[in-house]
Amino acid sequence: MKSLLFFTLLAVTVPVALAQAPVEDARVNQNALLQAQQKAGMAHRELRQAELEAKQAEQDNRQADADYKAAQKRADESKRHADAAKKNLAAAKAKAASARKSYDAAVNAVDQVSRPASSTK
Repeated sequence: MKSLLFFTLLAVTVPVALAQAPVEDARVNQNALLQAQQKAGMAHRELRQAELEAKQAEQDNRQADADYKAAQKRADESKRHADAAKKNLAAAKAKAASARKSYDAAVNAVDQVSRPASSTK
Protein backbone atom coordinates (compact mmCIF):
# COMPACT_ATOMS: atom_id res chain seq x y z
CA MET A 1 0.00 0.00 0.00
CA LYS A 2 2.80 2.35 0.79
CA SER A 3 4.41 1.71 -2.55
CA LEU A 4 1.09 2.25 -4.35
CA LEU A 5 0.63 5.53 -2.55
CA PHE A 6 4.23 6.47 -3.40
CA PHE A 7 3.74 5.70 -7.12
CA THR A 8 0.45 7.57 -7.16
CA LEU A 9 2.00 10.57 -5.51
CA LEU A 10 4.95 10.32 -7.88
CA ALA A 11 2.64 10.06 -10.86
CA VAL A 12 0.86 13.24 -9.83
CA THR A 13 3.87 15.36 -8.83
CA VAL A 14 6.20 14.53 -11.76
CA PRO A 15 3.90 15.93 -14.47
CA VAL A 16 3.32 19.07 -12.41
CA ALA A 17 7.07 19.55 -12.01
CA LEU A 18 7.66 18.89 -15.69
CA ALA A 19 4.88 21.27 -16.68
CA GLN A 20 6.54 24.12 -14.76
CA ALA A 21 9.94 23.56 -16.32
CA PRO A 22 8.99 24.60 -19.86
CA VAL A 23 7.40 27.82 -18.56
CA GLU A 24 10.61 28.63 -16.73
CA ASP A 25 12.64 27.66 -19.79
CA ALA A 26 10.44 29.86 -21.93
CA ARG A 27 11.01 32.81 -19.59
CA VAL A 28 14.75 32.18 -19.54
CA ASN A 29 14.77 31.87 -23.31
CA GLN A 30 12.70 35.04 -23.66
CA ASN A 31 15.04 36.95 -21.35
CA ALA A 32 18.07 35.64 -23.25
CA LEU A 33 16.38 36.62 -26.51
CA LEU A 34 15.67 40.12 -25.22
CA GLN A 35 19.26 40.52 -24.01
CA ALA A 36 20.58 39.27 -27.33
CA GLN A 37 18.29 41.69 -29.19
CA GLN A 38 19.44 44.56 -26.99
CA LYS A 39 23.08 43.66 -27.65
CA ALA A 40 22.37 43.44 -31.36
CA GLY A 41 20.66 46.85 -31.26
CA MET A 42 23.60 48.36 -29.40
CA ALA A 43 26.06 46.79 -31.84
CA HIS A 44 24.01 48.17 -34.75
CA ARG A 45 24.09 51.69 -33.30
CA GLU A 46 27.86 51.38 -32.75
CA LEU A 47 28.26 50.15 -36.33
CA ARG A 48 26.29 53.11 -37.71
CA GLN A 49 28.31 55.53 -35.56
CA ALA A 50 31.58 53.98 -36.72
CA GLU A 51 30.43 54.18 -40.36
CA LEU A 52 29.54 57.85 -39.93
CA GLU A 53 32.90 58.56 -38.32
CA ALA A 54 34.69 56.71 -41.12
CA LYS A 55 32.75 58.71 -43.73
CA GLN A 56 33.63 61.97 -41.97
CA ALA A 57 37.28 60.94 -41.71
CA GLU A 58 37.30 60.11 -45.42
CA GLN A 59 35.90 63.56 -46.25
CA ASP A 60 38.44 65.19 -43.94
CA ASN A 61 41.22 63.20 -45.61
CA ARG A 62 40.08 64.25 -49.10
CA GLN A 63 39.89 67.90 -48.01
CA ALA A 64 43.32 67.77 -46.36
CA ASP A 65 44.78 66.16 -49.47
CA ALA A 66 43.24 68.86 -51.68
CA ASP A 67 44.54 71.57 -49.32
CA TYR A 68 48.00 70.01 -49.38
CA LYS A 69 48.05 69.86 -53.17
CA ALA A 70 46.93 73.48 -53.40
CA ALA A 71 49.58 74.54 -50.88
CA GLN A 72 52.19 72.53 -52.77
CA LYS A 73 51.15 74.24 -56.02
CA ARG A 74 51.47 77.67 -54.35
CA ALA A 75 54.84 76.67 -52.90
CA ASP A 76 56.05 75.52 -56.32
CA GLU A 77 54.89 78.80 -57.85
CA SER A 78 56.60 80.78 -55.09
CA LYS A 79 59.78 78.78 -55.68
CA ARG A 80 59.66 79.61 -59.39
CA HIS A 81 59.22 83.31 -58.53
CA ALA A 82 62.06 83.14 -56.02
CA ASP A 83 64.33 81.41 -58.56
CA ALA A 84 63.44 84.01 -61.20
CA ALA A 85 64.11 86.82 -58.71
CA LYS A 86 67.45 85.22 -57.83
CA LYS A 87 68.40 85.08 -61.51
CA ASN A 88 67.31 88.69 -61.96
CA LEU A 89 69.40 89.69 -58.94
CA ALA A 90 72.44 87.87 -60.29
CA ALA A 91 71.94 89.51 -63.71
CA ALA A 92 71.49 92.93 -62.11
CA LYS A 93 74.64 92.47 -60.01
CA ALA A 94 76.57 91.35 -63.08
CA LYS A 95 75.26 94.36 -65.01
CA ALA A 96 76.18 96.65 -62.11
CA ALA A 97 79.67 95.14 -61.97
CA SER A 98 80.04 95.62 -65.72
CA ALA A 99 78.75 99.18 -65.44
CA ARG A 100 81.18 99.77 -62.53
CA LYS A 101 84.05 98.52 -64.73
CA SER A 102 82.94 100.73 -67.61
CA TYR A 103 82.61 103.72 -65.27
CA ASP A 104 86.00 103.08 -63.70
CA ALA A 105 87.55 102.74 -67.16
CA ALA A 106 85.89 105.98 -68.28
CA VAL A 107 87.06 107.81 -65.17
CA ASN A 108 90.59 106.49 -65.69
CA ALA A 109 90.42 107.62 -69.31
CA VAL A 110 89.37 111.08 -68.16
CA ASP A 111 92.20 111.08 -65.64
CA GLN A 112 94.64 109.97 -68.34
CA VAL A 113 93.46 112.69 -70.68
CA SER A 114 93.47 115.30 -67.91
CA ARG A 115 96.98 114.64 -66.64
CA PRO A 116 98.91 115.32 -69.78
CA ALA A 117 96.98 118.53 -70.26
CA SER A 118 97.70 119.60 -66.70
CA SER A 119 101.36 118.71 -66.86
CA THR A 120 101.96 120.79 -70.06
CA LYS A 121 100.89 123.96 -68.37
